[in-house]
Amino acid sequence: MAMPQLQTALAELGLKKYRAKQIFDWLYRKCVFDFAQMSNIGKAERELLQEKFSVLPAEVNTVRKLDSSDGLTRKLLLELSDGNAVETVLMHHDYGYSVCVSSQAGCDMHCAFCASGLNGAIRNLSVAEILAQVYVFNQELVSREERVSRIVVMGSGEPMLNFDAVFGALQFLHEPDGANISYRNMTVSTCGIIPGIQRMQELGLPISLAVSLHAVRMELRNELMPVNKGYPFPDVIAAAEQYARSSGRQVTYEYILLKDKNDSDRDAELLAEYLRYKQAGVNLIPVNPVPEKGFFRPDKKRIEKFLSVLQKHHVHATIRKEMGKDINAACGQLRAAFAKEKNYAE
Repeated sequence: MAMPQLQTALAELGLKKYRAKQIFDWLYRKCVFDFAQMSNIGKAERELLQEKFSVLPAEVNTVRKLDSSDGLTRKLLLELSDGNAVETVLMHHDYGYSVCVSSQAGCDMHCAFCASGLNGAIRNLSVAEILAQVYVFNQELVSREERVSRIVVMGSGEPMLNFDAVFGALQFLHEPDGANISYRNMTVSTCGIIPGIQRMQELGLPISLAVSLHAVRMELRNELMPVNKGYPFPDVIAAAEQYARSSGRQVTYEYILLKDKNDSDRDAELLAEYLRYKQAGVNLIPVNPVPEKGFFRPDKKRIEKFLSVLQKHHVHATIRKEMGKDINAACGQLRAAFAKEKNYAE
């Protein structure tokens, strides 16, 4: 609940409105999710709160917790109250902590190289379920007087197909009483849902946009990303460029490198042609090998050559720093394994 909503709900129960600010302090600053521990609230009122309200981070069940060997990445698989599971990842950078959140349980985009869509999208996540993915980590960090300072919506699901909940959660996290995270420290990634990009532009918030591109040959992108049949990539790039000009935020194009598939010099030349003179940067992502699907990682020399072609054409590009590779931190891998185990048990 937003502060005004909570104030109204408390007033209807006969509680003073100022209690809302106290509750917000416990929940979002101290990350205490048990009403019984809110010591500056009377016992009878605490019992009433416990009876009438629930706090989601206290109710989700952490069924998997994996830490990378370098100590910089932690991945959680959270089981929600209806039995669905979502993944969230905490990453420690030199500038602080970022969290990668999921927007849906599963995904309907069916990208050929991604584990998120193996069983399709089960349902959208609520605002609370998106926020819970952040606050379970803040609960860990608060004891060290640290907090999450960046949010990326790049986990399982297509954010633009759950637009209201995703941006509702981001707006809550931006509020001083929420997490006080700058919009400029938030990124939303899409496979290319043009109406969502347009709605994002209409909101007028300086949130960064990332586009999963991965191919700039029509037939190949159709093969890798079926969404291209509904929203062809040249139209997606045009919509993203409009967003860049409107928001003043450079768009990041994510390009997963697949050996002998989309990693040739000609692919790099084509990519440069589409992005030249645009407010754009390219994030090159060497694929985690998926042998059963025929996807392998190019060798280091080929990756560096692809990068050099882009740079030669004055397209800003970087190779993504890998984090959490040893704990399957790529989207959907942990959830897919859990779903398989659960179905087997049932």
